[in-house]
Parts: sequence; structure tokens; C-alpha cells
Amino acid sequence: MTEGRIVRGRVTGFSPWEEEFGYSRAVAAGDHVHVAGTTAWVNGRIEHEGDPYRQTLAAFGVGLSALAAYGLTADDVIRTRMYITHARDAEEVGRAHRRLFDAARPVATMVVVDGLIDSRMMVEVEIDAYRTGLAMTLEALEGKQP
Repeated sequence: MTEGRIVRGRVTGFSPWEEEFGYSRAVAAGDHVHVAGTTAWVNGRIEHEGDPYRQTLAAFGVGLSALAAYGLTADDVIRTRMYITHARDAEEVGRAHRRLFDAARPVATMVVVDGLIDSRMMVEVEIDAYRTGLAMTLEALEGKQP
């Protein structure tokens, strides 16, 4: 997986669509970090085609990697959103969510949508995280950059 990099509080470098559509993978706002929608698009291809459980793990893996650039983990996650293309996949997507976030227990939303940007994608997820003092830590790090 491509490693994200922080530039002015933003993490980029996970998807070709970031540059094409003009967005960042994650943005810090004070002590909060908001991660854009992530899918099972990893290393230039869609992983686990046809498997909603494994696609969910992969999608959250991309999002958690973006959080890791800020030093955050699944324990810092306070909200998740899951967009699925078939209601029949809800149980498998929920099972993957529980595997990753059972200890943190963030608030969560799951919505069935008509489709995603690529028809092989079965799930897209968003993550919001919080850590007290994160803003001060990021300001200190930015002060050390040339």
C-alpha cells in the first residue's frame, strides 16, 4: 500500500483519484482527523472482488493507514460510515467492522447505495478520529519542517 504523507495537516498518496478529483485522503482539524471514503483499492487494483468481508477489512485498512500518519489507531476512531452496494452484504460488512472496532465502539452508520465509482467495489468507508492534544502535536511537527 502506498504510504501517506502529511502536508499542512493533510495526508495524501493513497489513490489516483486524490489528484484527479482534488481531495486529500485525510485532513486534521484541531484534535479531529477526517478520512475520506476508502475502498478496497490497494496498490493500483481492487482487492477481494466479490468478498464484502475482506473488501471491508481492506477499505478500513486504507483508512487506518491514513490515521497512522498522524499516530492514531483504531482506538482513536469515534465515527465510521459504511456505504454498501447490496443489503445482503450488511452482515459481512458489520462483522468486519466489529473485528476492527469492537474495543473502540465508535458510532457507526451503514447505508445501502446504488453503486460506487467501480462496479467491483462493494463497500466504501469513512472514518473520523479524535485525540486530545493532536493539534498541538501537529503544530510542533510543522514547526520543525523546513
